[in-house]
Amino acid sequence: MSLLNILEYPDPRLRTQAEPLTEADFTPALQKQIDDMFETMYACPGIGLAGTQVDFHKQLIIIDVSEGKDQPYVLINPEYTPIDTSVELMQEGCLSVPEYYADVERYVKIKVKSLDRHGQPQEFECDGLLAHCVQHECDHLKGIVFVDYLSRLKQERVKKKLQKLQRQKA
Repeated sequence: MSLLNILEYPDPRLRTQAEPLTEADFTPALQKQIDDMFETMYACPGIGLAGTQVDFHKQLIIIDVSEGKDQPYVLINPEYTPIDTSVELMQEGCLSVPEYYADVERYVKIKVKSLDRHGQPQEFECDGLLAHCVQHECDHLKGIVFVDYLSRLKQERVKKKLQKLQRQKA
């Protein structure tokens, strides 16, 4: 396994819309990609990572919101639908937007449909942090970053702050 490079906002590759995975994509290379994404996410540390964030533009999400990091989810070609129209604000962060957090409104309870890491269909309902995380990561697959929900002024502040941090790292 190996750590992957995480793209940082405002990298234009974060705006790429991910393509669905097909039956032919379920290869040992995909399994390695999944394992590398988990290793990367846990090392950061994070609770979710979309393929888009590691320059892998396929509909692949990994999530583990558990305290013990022992409840991993692999969501391939994920879709979600709200179970009702209730929404809540929750503070979000993002591995692609380091050191920045903001309140984002998301559906409280959703139904998720996807394939697992072996291409088998899976379906579940979730709420709370897991529901927020699924919605956040699905946004990445559509080329949406959570700062897109903020005002233009806040977006510009975040962009300038991150560009400054990136220059300092270089």
